[in-house]
Amino acid sequence: MSMKLPFFKNKQKDKQNNFDNTPKHVAIIMDGNGRWAKKRGLPRIAGHKEGMNVVKEIVRAARNCDVKILTLYAFSTENWKRPKPEVEYIMKLPKEFLHIYLPELIEKNVRIETFGDFDALPYHTKEAVEYAKEKTKNNDGLLLNFALNYGSRFEIMNAIKEIISDIDNSNLTLETLDENKFSEYLYTKGLTDPDLLIRTSGEQRLSNFLLWQAAYSELWFTDVLWPDFSEEIFKEALYDYQQRKRRYGGI
Repeated sequence: MSMKLPFFKNKQKDKQNNFDNTPKHVAIIMDGNGRWAKKRGLPRIAGHKEGMNVVKEIVRAARNCDVKILTLYAFSTENWKRPKPEVEYIMKLPKEFLHIYLPELIEKNVRIETFGDFDALPYHTKEAVEYAKEKTKNNDGLLLNFALNYGSRFEIMNAIKEIISDIDNSNLTLETLDENKFSEYLYTKGLTDPDLLIRTSGEQRLSNFLLWQAAYSELWFTDVLWPDFSEEIFKEALYDYQQRKRRYGGI
């Protein structure tokens, strides 16, 4: 794990066009919206709005760099603890984002999916997301995956309960339960685990995000706050990933 500076070295630019070892699945903890706004004397919601615009830029960058899955931590189960007006504003962002950018996502062959405790979200949030998922369901390009009302511990506990239920109902046996079978009970069933996990804002922890799935992910941290994150910094993370050797416990 290494701390990255908020600049992109010129000598690396040409190397970014090498997609031979590009991470196929990139997950991002988009952190720092509130701090970005506070530094500028703005309300926290201004940071969330600016962060929404950055999502658009990074989706474009991911497509151009041949990333197959981009998973974004949009709202955690712990985020409900924030002030009510802030939470209400965040819940409106999916509709605003999709209203503006959905035509481009459709045109660029991007497919939208979500995972998390979807039922607990407000109706207007679910309606906007379901509409976007339906409109992009046949696209086979970049998978843009939003983690909404997501918490990894909740996900794992839920998986355990479902496994116990299936064993009690003779739909599963302990003998057939292994890591691959367990993964089928998670929200991310059918997806490859993240190759690269990025976190912005200088924090160096997973914050209850993809704890099972990120067991062998390469971690990359930057001090840059999410609203200041850019295509160049994203490419810097990809380049750093390309220089690493993933041994999975081997030599």
